[in-house]
Amino acid sequence: MTDEHRAALLELAARRGLKGFSSLVEDAIASYLVAEAALHDKRHAAARLRGALSKDDARALRARTAILRDEWR
Repeated sequence: MTDEHRAALLELAARRGLKGFSSLVEDAIASYLVAEAALHDKRHAAARLRGALSKDDARALRARTAILRDEWR
């Protein structure tokens, strides 16, 4: 942890009426772990979709998307 990080955490803790910043770090770690778990779940869900469209359907979707994008501009 850099001196700047430590100073910022101490300032934030003081504004919240805390003596130290351990609870802030604990909250940050908990938030990070929840976000990582959610990201893992999203990646896993996306990976399960691989192959959900046939090659012909995928080609048709790409072609229609290209047409819509050209018309939108």
